Amino acid sequence: MPPVPRPRLHPVTSSAPLAAPPAALPGLPALPIGWVIAVAVAAAAAPSLLAYNVSPSPTFLNQALAFALWAAFVMATAPVATRWAPGPVYGALALLAAAVGWSWLQALPASLALSALGTMAAAALLVAAGAGARASGRAEALFAAFCWGWVAAGVINIVIACVQVFAPGWTDGVWIATSGFPGRAVGNLRQPNHLSSLLMWSCVAVLGLLELGRLRRVAAALLLAGLVFAVVLTASRTGLVSVLLLAAWGLADRRLSRPARLLLLAAPVVYALAWAGLDLWAAHTHHPFGGAERLEQTDISSSRFAIWRDTLALIRRYPLAGVGWGEFNLAWTLTPSPHRPVAFFDHTHNLVLQFAVELGLPLAALVVGLLIWGLARGARNAWRAPAGTGVAQRCAMVMVAMIGLHSLLEYPLWYSYFLLPTAWAWGYALQGSGEAAGPQAGAGRAGPARPAPAFHFAAVLLLLGAAYSVADYARVAAIFSAAPGAPPLEQRIAAGQRSVFFAHHADYAAVTSDLPLADPAHAFDRVVHYLMDTRLMIAWAEWLDARGHVDAARDLAARLREFRKPEAAEFFAACPDAAGPIAPGRPFQCEQPRRTLDWREFLKD
Repeated sequence: MPPVPRPRLHPVTSSAPLAAPPAALPGLPALPIGWVIAVAVAAAAAPSLLAYNVSPSPTFLNQALAFALWAAFVMATAPVATRWAPGPVYGALALLAAAVGWSWLQALPASLALSALGTMAAAALLVAAGAGARASGRAEALFAAFCWGWVAAGVINIVIACVQVFAPGWTDGVWIATSGFPGRAVGNLRQPNHLSSLLMWSCVAVLGLLELGRLRRVAAALLLAGLVFAVVLTASRTGLVSVLLLAAWGLADRRLSRPARLLLLAAPVVYALAWAGLDLWAAHTHHPFGGAERLEQTDISSSRFAIWRDTLALIRRYPLAGVGWGEFNLAWTLTPSPHRPVAFFDHTHNLVLQFAVELGLPLAALVVGLLIWGLARGARNAWRAPAGTGVAQRCAMVMVAMIGLHSLLEYPLWYSYFLLPTAWAWGYALQGSGEAAGPQAGAGRAGPARPAPAFHFAAVLLLLGAAYSVADYARVAAIFSAAPGAPPLEQRIAAGQRSVFFAHHADYAAVTSDLPLADPAHAFDRVVHYLMDTRLMIAWAEWLDARGHVDAARDLAARLREFRKPEAAEFFAACPDAAGPIAPGRPFQCEQPRRTLDWREFLKD
């Protein structure tokens, strides 16, 4: 098929005149596109720009902001009711929610289960809203608004990346985060891979706007060059692979215009030139460039190979039912592994392995199969759609594919500022033309499909839920950063333990603060399911020893010894280099356990 000619610059490119929005309906007004663009810019950019954070979670405020703003985006786009086009993704989310419920019944604390269930419900809403936007009368214009949001986010993050690498003294931790990796850009999300994925989405958005006739070629070329340059500043290996994916898209998609394909094919060249230039700059100025340091690392996987090895061992041990949703960290930490990585991992850094180890192979295969079905169906819809909407849907699927690729090496979908826009883009791609539901749906009917008030109601619930989560989080934040005149620590911990979504953080403070506890068993029952670390393992081992569970305490100490943590040096100071046999008068952490416990035995009283 010959390349599609570049569309002329005009507001929309479909055959139907879409300059005027559909008439507003009770409960769900259709905003002018200018307002939709403003909301999209806020939803895409604001969560990645918020550098301010409050302990104990460095990303909670970013995620709460994402929940609220993507709920606002749902309301702004006025989606219509659709049939079950995104059925595969709905099915996968339903199965995951059932797995959360089962794990909750077994041992998972309510705070962690409710957080997971709320997040999955929000993702389902965004999938439905994306499909509803595609089925509406403004499909191209709404996707263009979505793209403008990511272009704005990318441009601002280019500035932040340059400051973090070239002028690190300007960072203050409040407006611009200080990079924890000298010579590498991390953005205000403080993670190079997260910044890289955001920038790559911005690249796709630039191509989408170019093909939809909303961005000129010169502007698109300059934006793409700047975004790829910023990806180099992150020194992210995932970013490099994503740049190659852009080039592969340019090679494979002959429906793109010639200028768009040339820009995509040029992306790796820009990447290579930027890398070489930064390497020379670093050599002449003696300024650190994180990319050069990455090339010198001996472990190219950054401990991923080791964690995948341990994950496969757990899968072999629990192949049918897995360890339970949210229980990977606990099961992995309490299972012997003499050559384990020294870091505490709460995720396998691979989405397929995560499902396999936590859900078991049968359920994981079903969930992954549904997701693959959703990818294939979205790609088919995107390829079959006509020029304008087809470009939009192909861009949406490339965004989904990029974050899917990232999910094979990290866990970006565990963060709402990636999960929710991914869900919207996927829903948009899965919806075919003429598949809206309702009496006015589809082509050839009396009029365009009407916006569904149910979306407005669900989005308001999500917005209120985000606001409540901030208030709920304040209960535990008060424990870790007390204001003048605050109540005593004991009272703040007790208030935090009544939190709906974050009680586990208060439990952590309770068991590691050396305060007398009213119900220590309950606190340990909840907190160990979140994330084990040195302080928590020492506190838990000492508590088990005090209760007479000496062999469990010895086993827990043996697991801590495997991590080789400097923070545990004082705990093991009374011991020889390795734990010895049981002997009277020796501390429990200096003795070998009589037998190695299965990790679930630690949860039995």
